[in-house]
Amino acid sequence: MTKRIVITGIGITSPLGGTTDETWTNLLAGASGASPLEQEWVEQLGLPVTFAAQAATKSADVLARQEVKRLDPSSQFALTAAREAWADAGTPEVDPERLLVDWATGIGGVWTLLDAWDTLREKGPRRVLPMTVPMLMPNGPAAAIGMDLGARGGERTVVSACASSTESLANAYDHLQQGLADVVIAGGSEAAIHPLPLASFAAMQALSKRNDDPKIASRPYDVDRDGFVLGEGAAALIVETLEHALARGAKIYAELLGGAVTSDAYHITAPDPEGTAAARAMRAAVENAGYSLDEVGHINAHATSTPVGDIAEYNALLAVFGDRLSEIPVTATKASTGHLLGGAGAIEAAFTAKALAEKVIPPTINLDNQDPAIPLDVVTEPRPLGDEPVLAISNSFGFGGHNAVVALRTYVA
Repeated sequence: MTKRIVITGIGITSPLGGTTDETWTNLLAGASGASPLEQEWVEQLGLPVTFAAQAATKSADVLARQEVKRLDPSSQFALTAAREAWADAGTPEVDPERLLVDWATGIGGVWTLLDAWDTLREKGPRRVLPMTVPMLMPNGPAAAIGMDLGARGGERTVVSACASSTESLANAYDHLQQGLADVVIAGGSEAAIHPLPLASFAAMQALSKRNDDPKIASRPYDVDRDGFVLGEGAAALIVETLEHALARGAKIYAELLGGAVTSDAYHITAPDPEGTAAARAMRAAVENAGYSLDEVGHINAHATSTPVGDIAEYNALLAVFGDRLSEIPVTATKASTGHLLGGAGAIEAAFTAKALAEKVIPPTINLDNQDPAIPLDVVTEPRPLGDEPVLAISNSFGFGGHNAVVALRTYVA
């Protein structure tokens, strides 16, 4: 028998705030997390892009000194978000062997890796820290969370570029359906605002070059969009069976209906312009849960603000929803947060859950001149969702042709 799965806790550290409440408040207010980079290396290296969406709260302000010393920034963000989500869920009493972590990252410990390489070249092998490999490995964030919260049911790691943490959330649903756990800590983190990723993304013409005004740089669906803004941070969601949540009197943000994962098999960085596999993921996420596509009432789009990506997603949406697409309110929250890469799907799923719980869709900022080739109903001011239950999807697509979609619905007892 299919179990009902719910989201009972959310934790976020992002460019908009160091907590879920701060982030959500600033998102609804139409804030932007983008700002100029002030590190010395920006000028020294002559980077063509001199801004990013940096985390609003420094890990050193919220974590113990030893945690900052022994964890890569991607794991620091993960631990911060997971602890908040766990507390938000009411610190569930759960058998450790029934508690599972499914975490995601797109790049992993890039800061640790490249700092260690500099140390090796400049000071020799004796000065390389013994914790370098544990700090840089992609499963480091999952391990940090698992050890901190005592999860013995498994620590899974997903690495699927920008689709990673949406896939993690879809996995969480599957773990619970299969009876592998009673509670899953799912989410994703990224800390890639480093000169090498910035230079690489800039070289492939993926980043916005609006150095003179970073706050308006991320502008999904705008005719003048010119690339994404690199972001950092983490989002964690506590996911559990409804039976387990009700037994402990937990508050419930939304029901998680499941997800779907597909791949383009098209190009390592460019999306399939027809969006065929992306469309299949959207259909499957909804229909596998037993719902009709006609019931979808809100979409949190992947929408990174790239000229190619936004139109490809629109083509996929049009293939799925047809003429009804113009009636579905769409939001693109990367306009505010920047692109958190492996953490993007988790924070956007969290925003979708918050939207369903609070009955308000967060806005898409910087849409001054909507691309006529993308005639969506884009939400540009906070919009009430109404009192009826709403079915929503959250899309994530990544390099390598990874597509992941999750479906959520207003919780109804």
